[in-house]
Amino acid sequence: MTAPAPAAPLLPYATLLGFTRYVDRTGPEKATFVGGLRKQRASRSGFNPHGQLVKALKADIAFRTGGRHLGEIARTVKPRWRPLYEALVPGAVAYLHSLGDLSEVELVPTHDALGMVGDLPVKINPHFGLRFADGHGEAVRLHFDEAPPSDEAVLATLHLMDRQMDRILPGARPVLVDVRRGITHRPRSNAKASQVERWLAGEAAAFTATWSAVA
Repeated sequence: MTAPAPAAPLLPYATLLGFTRYVDRTGPEKATFVGGLRKQRASRSGFNPHGQLVKALKADIAFRTGGRHLGEIARTVKPRWRPLYEALVPGAVAYLHSLGDLSEVELVPTHDALGMVGDLPVKINPHFGLRFADGHGEAVRLHFDEAPPSDEAVLATLHLMDRQMDRILPGARPVLVDVRRGITHRPRSNAKASQVERWLAGEAAAFTATWSAVA
């Protein structure tokens, strides 16, 4: 009998969400978190409970319905997810209203991108794009966690999106929306790109080393 071929090595890889959550952790939490990501990828498991909310928010933007779709999804989502949606919808509606006159906002497609942070591939995947009447665009990433994003997570998310913007949505700027609180984060003018790159490269190197160590 022929021996089964050895499984291909599971190479280090992270999504934007996974990497920024890693950056946000300290000490032993980092290794535990990477181990969990590796197991999840090996088992190909994972479920996104926020998909219907994203669709409802996009529908309210596209059809200029002022939050009607968000209100409906909070009432019709499966009972097990209802508390989550009841916590998220008010902030999502607040963000929707912050966009101003929706007749001057157009929902536009974005593209995912694969960016290298040091030797670590990171998938950059915004939730949607917006184009405003004055011509400027925004690539929007949504934050759903109970805790607000830390300054480090905001900085990492916006920087990694910005460096891939030519692929994601040319000419646009990155935006991170803290959905539960309806707060929008945009890049700060005082952030020095070279320093952020060095910091993220160090985080990526540690992530890669930990990924191999927990194999």
